[in-house]
Amino acid sequence: MIAIVDYGRGNLFSVQKAFNFLGTDAVITADIKKIEKADKVVLPGVGAFGDCMNNLRAAGLVPVLQKAAKIKPFLGICLGLQLLFETSEESPGVRGLGVFRGRIEKISATGYKVPHMGWNNIFIENVNPLLGKLPERPYVYFVHSYHAVPADPSIITSWTEYGGKVTASVGQKNVQAMQFHPEKSGAVGMQILQNFIDW
Repeated sequence: MIAIVDYGRGNLFSVQKAFNFLGTDAVITADIKKIEKADKVVLPGVGAFGDCMNNLRAAGLVPVLQKAAKIKPFLGICLGLQLLFETSEESPGVRGLGVFRGRIEKISATGYKVPHMGWNNIFIENVNPLLGKLPERPYVYFVHSYHAVPADPSIITSWTEYGGKVTASVGQKNVQAMQFHPEKSGAVGMQILQNFIDW
């Protein structure tokens, strides 16, 4: 069973619908015990970094997510990627989950509209269990104003070009995360989610 973490923010139902389309049981839940018992965990997210972290803390979900990220397949989507880092320029003074070292910075793209919204191709940097079986430079769907700047650049698994290099996905061991929305990225996104199911 896949637990889709519900903390009051996020594209929960579209993510669940995508997994259900692929024939997999995915449950939207804020129940700590269900998340602990799940085989895999998905952390989606839409909104502001600080608001989402406050909601996670209020729901008592921070420790269970930090533990899950150490022991089971874990997927962050969009803001869910950003929450895995230590801090964000969007919400100074608010601590993230700290699964990855580094920070979230606003996209600096002179002459480009921010937020970055729409389809862009990604350049896959590292062999990754979720980015296999994809076409060369696949197109995926983004909606974001901030991106990850990891302390260790080697965890960047793909990037996109938007007035410069913008982190598109990161991953290390059992934790993988996408800044783009696989559930809104057509056949490419479905393949990524299928890779997560099979992982």
